[in-house]
Amino acid sequence: MEAYILINCTLGKESTIISELKQLMEIIEINGVWGKYDIFLKVSTTDPNGVEQIVKRLRNHPDVTDTYTMHVLYGQGGTIDNE
Repeated sequence: MEAYILINCTLGKESTIISELKQLMEIIEINGVWGKYDIFLKVSTTDPNGVEQIVKRLRNHPDVTDTYTMHVLYGQGGTIDNE
C-alpha cells in the first residue's frame, strides 16, 4: 500500500519532525513544503494496517496539529501500476 500524507505542525518544529520521521522505514519520501501544509510524506508498506498505524503515530505527536491522508488508487494507469 502506498499513501501520501500531508502534515501541519507547530511553527518552527518542521525540521525536528522531519528528522524524527526519516527514521521510519515505511517513509520513502519526506519534504517540507510551502502552502496549506508544512510537511509532505510518501509512505509505502506491505502491512494492510501500516498506513493507519503511521497516521496514528503522527496524530499522537505533540507537535503535529493536523494530517490529511490520500491512499494511492491502483488500476487507473498511474505510475503505481507500472511497479
